[in-house]
Amino acid sequence: MKAIIDGIEARILMEGGKRSRSRFVVIETFLKSKVHVTVDELTSVVRKKFSRVGAATVYRTLKLLVRMGYANELDFGDGSKRYESSLSAHHDHLVCTECGDVIEFKDPEIEKLQDLVTRRHGFLPEAHRLDIFGRCRLCAAEGTGGAKK
Repeated sequence: MKAIIDGIEARILMEGGKRSRSRFVVIETFLKSKVHVTVDELTSVVRKKFSRVGAATVYRTLKLLVRMGYANELDFGDGSKRYESSLSAHHDHLVCTECGDVIEFKDPEIEKLQDLVTRRHGFLPEAHRLDIFGRCRLCAAEGTGGAKK
């Protein structure tokens, strides 16, 4: 993890940025996160380690990581931007429209089909994203009430 963060910081310095303890803590906390985080969620976790970090610093750091290709900005239709590390293997998402749960999955058959479709159309993909919206197992079992978080 330290080598990855050192690489990110070196790139920031090469691009004219400055080294900062608060940015380091934000990057480290973000990369260790196992969930899709909002700025507010990440700010809350970061402040437990380094109380002086504000939401603006977290926001700017996440935007920087997205621009540099180390993070993905996601919109699951709940009104909040969420972020995930782009250092993990490609995966797709099942998004529950009732409780907001996001399930990551990998399916080689879907990947093969997407590749076939792009080749059939002579299309050269640069990236793709698949988000399937619906109700998770718990919410579907509970009917329209759902398992609201």
